[in-house]
Amino acid sequence: MGTPIKSKRYFQKRRFLYLASIKTLVPGMLGITALFLHAADLSLPVLQKQLKAAEEADDNPAIVELSRRIVEVDPKNSKAWETLARKQLELDDLDRCASTLNAWQARIRPRPRIIDDIRGDLANAGKDYVAAEHYWSSYIAANPEATDTLEKLARLDEASERWQEAADLRTRALAQSKTGARLIARANDYLQLRSWRRAFADADQANVLEPSDAVVKDALPRFELLRRFLPRIESLDAQIARAPAAPLLWLDRARLLTLGEHPALALRDCEHAMKLAPWMMRARIQNGEALLDLGRIDDAANLGLSYDLLRDKNKHLSDEALRALGSSDDLVLKNPDHPEPFLARANVLYQIKQYTLALADAQTALKLDPSSALAHLQAAIVLDSLDRPHEAVAHAEKTTLLNPGDPVGWYYLGLLEAKRANFDVAIQCQSRSLALRESNAALLEREKCERRIGRIADADVDAQRRKQLPLLQK
Repeated sequence: MGTPIKSKRYFQKRRFLYLASIKTLVPGMLGITALFLHAADLSLPVLQKQLKAAEEADDNPAIVELSRRIVEVDPKNSKAWETLARKQLELDDLDRCASTLNAWQARIRPRPRIIDDIRGDLANAGKDYVAAEHYWSSYIAANPEATDTLEKLARLDEASERWQEAADLRTRALAQSKTGARLIARANDYLQLRSWRRAFADADQANVLEPSDAVVKDALPRFELLRRFLPRIESLDAQIARAPAAPLLWLDRARLLTLGEHPALALRDCEHAMKLAPWMMRARIQNGEALLDLGRIDDAANLGLSYDLLRDKNKHLSDEALRALGSSDDLVLKNPDHPEPFLARANVLYQIKQYTLALADAQTALKLDPSSALAHLQAAIVLDSLDRPHEAVAHAEKTTLLNPGDPVGWYYLGLLEAKRANFDVAIQCQSRSLALRESNAALLEREKCERRIGRIADADVDAQRRKQLPLLQK
């Protein structure tokens, strides 16, 4: 048989598929440039011209391919090697970047020092921070004025909380080139070192030097807010120096740092306070608040803290709640074998919506005194908030059995039964509460239940009675 003759439609289809593949491979402005990449014998000037066009269009894949071809033609071209390695790194192509660095180092003598800087970047991208520090330090030793690498080392020190080393590196970078952003970075290191005056001096200088810089504009309001608390912070610094084992001093300073919108600084003080006094609920709560402010919700949850933490209008814990926690902590410390301090603290925790921690204290109180009606009531209230209705009802019933003369126990049991749609039982509970002490709250709850089951006349009587109650009973 002879070779089959192709139809005109066949060739049109082949041409369409070829053009479609070219369209897919050659995006935007570099369409024509990329077509040249398929040519076998492009000269170095043409490749460099195409590379410049690719860089202007920020086409990283084309930059990588063109740089690779340039070093094939001109293996001594360190600039092209550097471009290739940095773009591979930028594209997260770590293995090829490592191969490029090895090939570059093998082809050029003496070895270009910039290779150490890029090897540091590569190690950092691979989370090998020890190697990153080694390579960057080696590059700095050969090029002391490499400000970008000094800053990379500073960030590495900051990640390891080596604040003094970071500040020293930033000082060296500032000596080469002073910018507002660099001053703010060093100011933040000084804050971590509690060198308040140095920090504010850098922030003020940054504002004078580059007031319109985005980093400076973002940081200055927080520095100004913190400055308002500086006298009190420095007073606490002096007290802490004299009594470093006093957890309340650390928590008081953490409070000021929280109010000054510096949660990372507050967290360090709170963590130290927790080490000094792990039993202090105030330390745990302030620690959790700082973690929540930093967006570390899971870490806060590990402390038993919920993101529902009740805050004031300024989005901070109220001073009243902290004082109440501190007072109850003190009572717990002095009376660890009595249920009342734990119940007092459970109530404070309940008020700031920390139900898991509140339940733990209520359960501790019950272990200390299983016959405490108040402890059962507190447990019922918290369990209800944790959406554990059956357990809540069991504790509320226990409350009424242990102290049938308490109107609050009957009132709360009535609330729980109403939630379960046991309206007849709920009405009976509210009636028992009202027989012991008439109150607007119990009348209202009974009225609502009566209306739910069609006892409108009884409900109207309760509504009228509520209007007649003295103001104090409402």
